[in-house]
Amino acid sequence: MVFYFTGTGNSLYIAKQISENPISIPKIMRQKSLDFVADSIGIVAPVYGHEVPDMVKDFLRRAHFHTEYFYMILTYGNRYGGAAELAKELCDECGITVNYINVIMMVDNWLPSFDMNEQKKIDKKVEENLKLILDDLFSHKNKISEVTNIDREAHRQFLNRMSQMAPDVWQHFLWITDACIGCEICEKVCPSSSIHVSDGKAVYVPGKCQTCLACAHACPQKAIQLTVPEVNAGARYRNKHISLKEIIDANWQIS
Repeated sequence: MVFYFTGTGNSLYIAKQISENPISIPKIMRQKSLDFVADSIGIVAPVYGHEVPDMVKDFLRRAHFHTEYFYMILTYGNRYGGAAELAKELCDECGITVNYINVIMMVDNWLPSFDMNEQKKIDKKVEENLKLILDDLFSHKNKISEVTNIDREAHRQFLNRMSQMAPDVWQHFLWITDACIGCEICEKVCPSSSIHVSDGKAVYVPGKCQTCLACAHACPQKAIQLTVPEVNAGARYRNKHISLKEIIDANWQIS
């Protein structure tokens, strides 16, 4: 049993290599009962600010997992800042006995920092590293990915920068340009129902945004822009192994 959260397909791709039928966290969160029983249970999620998305945190806090082997695979693009240790602390807080946490580097989809066209050119050894992880999971290896003091310091500095910003800064991160044609793709790829189409134009509603940027990356008109500068505003990304339909199936809260 594998649960996943995805914005642009990286974590979904990894989840599909582990299970034929991975389960979307945004979809499963709509259930009243979050009680799961399986020989092994895993979470595949991206790293945002060195931690898993808020929705994944909420899922871990609300769900009850009955398994002999619990694991987490965290996808990141540039620096994970001790994500494995932070995920372990979260699991401990939730009363979850975690056996394995590992990280895997993939394309970094964070538009303020990276050019998607350049990111796609970098060989991050995804398949090679994924094989090692799959071998670990098959053998039920016990391991928490190593975290260094440099990682911890990177996270400390990140938290210090965040403390100087408004608490809801990431909730005011997107804006819709006049290029919007009301196609509703943004609404369908959003895992938190933070964007919808009204009177033929997308409307962003702050408050629950996960900052996954699924809407910005999926918009065919590039009509969803950021309130901060982008490295390359004309470049967008979706994992080449994952279709737009799969991301919609994972995240659309009406379907």
